Amino acid sequence: MMTTCAGAPAQAARIVLPGIGAGARHVIDVNREPWRILGRVQTELGARCTGFMVAPSVIMTAAHCLWRDEAANFVQPSSIHFMLGYDTGSWRATARAVRFVIAPSYDPYHPLRTSQADHATVILDHALVKTNELLPIFAAEPGAPAMLAGYQQDRMELAMGDLACHVVHVRGQLVDHDCAATHGASGAPLLVQTDGKWGIAGIDVTAREGQGGTAVGFTNEGVSNKSVKGK
Repeated sequence: MMTTCAGAPAQAARIVLPGIGAGARHVIDVNREPWRILGRVQTELGARCTGFMVAPSVIMTAAHCLWRDEAANFVQPSSIHFMLGYDTGSWRATARAVRFVIAPSYDPYHPLRTSQADHATVILDHALVKTNELLPIFAAEPGAPAMLAGYQQDRMELAMGDLACHVVHVRGQLVDHDCAATHGASGAPLLVQTDGKWGIAGIDVTAREGQGGTAVGFTNEGVSNKSVKGK
C-alpha cells in the first residue's frame, strides 16, 4: 500500500492511480446530506487533502497531510486553510486553523508502520456548522455498505466519491475498504450505513495498488490520546 497524500502533478491523472481500480466514482453534491460535512484542506505551501467537520469548529484529516518532508516538521497551524463545501473554486464557508492535535504514536518517517495513528484533529478559528448538521459515529463492521468521497488527484476541483462500496476487514484500529479513491482522498470520512442511516466510521489514510484502501477507525478513544501543535 502507499500513502494517499495529495499534491502530485495533474499529468499523473493519465497514469494508473492507486486505489481506483475498476470502481465507479461520481461527482458528489457537497451541499446535500451526508456530504455537507466535507471540505478541502490545503496549506500555504500547496498541499491539498480532504477533511470533514466533527464539531462546529473542529475538523479531522490525515496527519500525513500536515507534514513537510523538506522541513522535517509539521506545518504551522496558521497555514492550514479549510474550505467547507468546496466546489470548483467556491465554498460555503472557510476558516483557518489555530492549533491541531496529532497522536504521539504517529511517526511521519514511517507513515505506513504507524498508519493506525495517522489522524489530525484541527481546531478552527471560528465555527462553520451547527451541532445538528454533524453526522453520528458508527463502528465499522465487515461487509457493511460504505461510501467514500474526497478531493482526488485527478479531479481536485470537485469532490468525487464511490457510493457503492463496502468495509472489507477491521484490523484493530484499521478499517480496510474496497472504495475507489486515490491521492487527495486522504482525510476523507469513510461513511458506513447502519439501520438505514449514514455515519462516520473512519478517516481515509492509504490507497492500495488496484482498488480500495485503509481508514483509521474513528472512535473517541482513538482521537483522545493526543499532543497539541500550535496555540
